[in-house]
Amino acid sequence: METKPKAKLVGQRVKRTEDPRLLTGNGAYVDDMQVKGQLHIAFRRSDQAHALIKSIDTAAAAALPGVIGVFTAADMEGMVKPVRATSRMPEYHPTSIYPLARGKVRFVGEAVVAVVATSRYIAEDAVELISIDFDDLPALVDVEAAARPDAPLLHEEAGTNVLVKREFRRGDIDAVMAAAPIVVGTRFRFHRKTALAMENRVCAAHYEQGRRALTLHTSSGSPGVIRDALVKVLDIPGNRLRVVAPDVGGSFGSKASLYPEEITVCALARHLCRPIKWTGDRLEDLASTSQAFDETVDAELALDEDGKILGLRAEVIGDVGAYSIYPWTAGLEPVQVISFMPGPYRVPVYLGRVRGVATCKAPTGPYRGVGRPTSTFVMERLVDMAAHRLGMDVTEIRRRNLVNPDEFPYKTAPGLVWDRSGFQEGLQQACESIDYAGLRKMQAAARAEGRWVGIGVSTYAELSGIGSRISASPGMPINTGSEISTIRIDPSGAVTAYFGIASHGQGLETTLAQIVSDELGASFGDIRVVQGDSSVVSHSTGTYASRSAVLAGGAGTLAARGLRGKLERIAAHLLGSDVSHIEISDSVATARDNGKSITIAEIADVVYAQMGKLPADAVEVLEETRSYDPVWGTTSSSTHIAVVEIDPETYMVRVKDYVVADDCGRMINPLIVAGQSHGAVAQGIGAALLEEVVYDEGGQILSASLVDYVVPTAPEVPDIRMVHVECGTPATLGGFRGMGEGGTIGAPAAIANAVSDALLPLGIEIKELPMTPDRLFRLVQAAQ
Repeated sequence: METKPKAKLVGQRVKRTEDPRLLTGNGAYVDDMQVKGQLHIAFRRSDQAHALIKSIDTAAAAALPGVIGVFTAADMEGMVKPVRATSRMPEYHPTSIYPLARGKVRFVGEAVVAVVATSRYIAEDAVELISIDFDDLPALVDVEAAARPDAPLLHEEAGTNVLVKREFRRGDIDAVMAAAPIVVGTRFRFHRKTALAMENRVCAAHYEQGRRALTLHTSSGSPGVIRDALVKVLDIPGNRLRVVAPDVGGSFGSKASLYPEEITVCALARHLCRPIKWTGDRLEDLASTSQAFDETVDAELALDEDGKILGLRAEVIGDVGAYSIYPWTAGLEPVQVISFMPGPYRVPVYLGRVRGVATCKAPTGPYRGVGRPTSTFVMERLVDMAAHRLGMDVTEIRRRNLVNPDEFPYKTAPGLVWDRSGFQEGLQQACESIDYAGLRKMQAAARAEGRWVGIGVSTYAELSGIGSRISASPGMPINTGSEISTIRIDPSGAVTAYFGIASHGQGLETTLAQIVSDELGASFGDIRVVQGDSSVVSHSTGTYASRSAVLAGGAGTLAARGLRGKLERIAAHLLGSDVSHIEISDSVATARDNGKSITIAEIADVVYAQMGKLPADAVEVLEETRSYDPVWGTTSSSTHIAVVEIDPETYMVRVKDYVVADDCGRMINPLIVAGQSHGAVAQGIGAALLEEVVYDEGGQILSASLVDYVVPTAPEVPDIRMVHVECGTPATLGGFRGMGEGGTIGAPAAIANAVSDALLPLGIEIKELPMTPDRLFRLVQAAQ
């Protein structure tokens, strides 16, 4: 008897199961937690960029009614150990991170004193009563000055401010540059930005004295990383330390690291045997949460007369801020700039050098796209500059240099290997979708009217879902290449799937349930996904680097298949059939040979409550744990095309049209794919045109409010059309690729190229982002 198979959920536009609770105010965020006897903590932060701490007077603060304790680094000396982000990279220098500044401060916003009180308001009032006597040291703000051998040291134990150096070389770049008929190049600058998640960082710790167990709830995307670090810092067994990331209001990479506030809250909760919570405000977020970009790149591209790339040279200096962030290290952002600089192009000869330099600014850390926004901006600008020099259309020069379908797998000069991806196809389909030829005709008419209209193209490639052979950060001695899933069926027949990843906007509760439903045969509504809890699996590093759908999806696939096999064997016994005839769909197991059926709930009841129905050798545990390691990972790629118009009076840039042609493999949920792309492009628009963290020459942050740090709003973001490019299935389990970072990678370059194209009649080439109205005005004035 044949049964009609149910349509698979993977590939369907399933509405996010998270949304009803989040949109109705029923989400559970860390700041929502109210525990009996809970104390609150506030921090006195440094208002100096670089200074010795001569003395701290806390007497007035300690005397304030409601204050439980005031703590400095000296008070916490025996409570915690410092943490250091180690790496196998040569010429890398880690920095010691303490919960509170010890001996001196290194950036404005660094926590110096912690006040614990019965309310947040009392704690913040007490902070104002603390007096710190500083002895000023030279502020290291200019990254090139900080890199000089005679510069004052930010970390004396490192012996240098250059915390990391790296070089990639293939071929003789000097000979290529000397002989090439066409060489274009300049100095590029991508200024510092921040993630600006909707929810500021929050953490709450509770220590159970009787069990000697600590639980930390924190707005993090990496609870496993935080747990493993705190085990060492606090010297506590891993089975007595649990880290939970409940609903999290965005991260974009900024909540993937261990922060001193998390260490402090945990240490003091254990010390005082009281629950303690810290809720950061927006000023603290802008001043102390990890930041991104801040690179200066001197780059040159060599080509022949036909526009074929002959070689590329890039010298990068990255401002990594005051500390090497844990666990990703100071090399995370700048090293990946030169790793990915050649992009999706055939670059036969390459020299890339980078230095990551410590300065008196907030540390840089993970941000959506890590390194690739800058490398793509530089490479795509060079390609456009070459096209302008040659009088060639910008799409044609790309077609001549993008890796062709028959050249995969393709090994880049820095050693990355691209598997089959739609480099050429993405460019072609993006041009078709937006009617590129028609746009050029429209632009010619607009220019005849004196309007500044530009069309910008960018093409990029990235690794996603990377496995154990490649660390998420160069040289980092942490396994970021595998994930674990456990799936259980309880006596009611309900299915719970446990994952170590931590969703903070990706819709993983929905997409992972889709995968489990298809692979297990259970109804989508019967599946609950539990994630963001370090205690549910033995090891996980969390959600970052476009990995969760690939790695957690792979682990969930394997666990679901293993559990399905158990259900099939039990069903075959109960239905008087053979395993080969059992089909499970919509939570019902059916024997195709005799038409009999039994629900998963009925199978669970037999296993848990009717032991006599199954002989001992047929009893199965309705639980399965599996891990998945994609080993190398896969390649995601995309082409972005932007249309902009510049107002000649205000110099505001308006993005008028936008298309993304994305190869993200087999889509689990097209609705979520579109949402991720739209959000990422919006962030890319902000990086290209608006967002910039500014420090003055004394190291004071000048953009520590949303008045000064400007982000795009709805009117600045156009309708974005999506094209899904399918060019073969990657080797990952399920055929999935990561896609959450593409918009932040491709959009800044596309918009920079569009703005440059709009101003091409003036001979202006965009070399700096964000291209604010002020910068644009100055460029135009200088050209006229």
